[in-house]
Amino acid sequence: MVYSVWAWAGFGVFILLMLSLDLGVLNRKAHAVTYREATVWSVVWVLLALGFAGIVFKATDRRTGLEFITGYVIELSLSVDNLFVFLLIFSYFRVPSKYQHRVLFWGVLGALVMRMTMIGVGAALVVRFQWILYLFGLFLIYTGFRMLTQDEAAQNPEENALVRLATRYIPVTRHYEGEKFFTVREGRRVGTLLLLVLVIVEVSDLVFAVDSIPAIFGITTNPFIVYTSNVFAILGLRSLYFLLAGVVEKFHYLKVGLAIVLAFVGVKMLTEGFVINYFGLGKDAVIAGSLVVVAVVLLTSVAASLYWPVAPEKQVEVELPEGFGSPFDDDQGRLGCDERGLPETKSGR
Repeated sequence: MVYSVWAWAGFGVFILLMLSLDLGVLNRKAHAVTYREATVWSVVWVLLALGFAGIVFKATDRRTGLEFITGYVIELSLSVDNLFVFLLIFSYFRVPSKYQHRVLFWGVLGALVMRMTMIGVGAALVVRFQWILYLFGLFLIYTGFRMLTQDEAAQNPEENALVRLATRYIPVTRHYEGEKFFTVREGRRVGTLLLLVLVIVEVSDLVFAVDSIPAIFGITTNPFIVYTSNVFAILGLRSLYFLLAGVVEKFHYLKVGLAIVLAFVGVKMLTEGFVINYFGLGKDAVIAGSLVVVAVVLLTSVAASLYWPVAPEKQVEVELPEGFGSPFDDDQGRLGCDERGLPETKSGR
């Protein structure tokens, strides 16, 4: 199953069916996602990932199954940090709440293509140059240190070099035109502000992919497991965003936990051969131990965030649509925006 063309084809068909169901049936019309809808779909994606893990365990072996679960947990955890960046982007550009799902959908579609390309290149490099895993390990240690010292909230998303390059060749208006990505101004086809937001979301995911893909190569070099664990984490990202929209900024110590996880995986990549030979451990034991360490670190960081909450003045204002129904909504004016990007009032104006 791991290297079969039918496995890749079957998984590709599954992705297409789920995306068609999402955009073509359930979300054909733009609407503000409700908390209940986000909850249901978050549970669905987690159950689908666990079901797929069961198939991997049954069709392959215990080691491959553990590799998928460990990779999925790491990718899903890194996705939560991604959510905080999306929150900042949507708040910065005051994206109308009913169009946020559309941006995330096309952002996810682009992420699937980008990550398949990057994983293919990474797998080819690993096969040809085994020593590149040590470079990945050093890079992850550096990334973990950078994550501890970088302040994402202080960054201006429009100042990214790739964003400036894209807008140099694609004129972009500073207004929303409904759910359109393009419009016509003075006989000229130009991008809308929603397109600029999509470009920034794609660039942000590219930056995260540069961190997350080496991390999962530290768990397994099996391209099929690397890609499928990435895909399940990405496909559940949109519903997870709306599910945690009112509370994600409260997990302020999660970034510390993720930094430790990345550094741990980096050290594992550098020392795995020595640990296996010196302590006489099997590959299965190393992977199972890695899963335990990752789970403990992440759970500890979440618990610490809840025990030592972030100061109110440092919290990010969350743009939630009226009637969202989140238990985290404090009803202090945290509403969505209208089609012009202006804040909605209780009367909907």
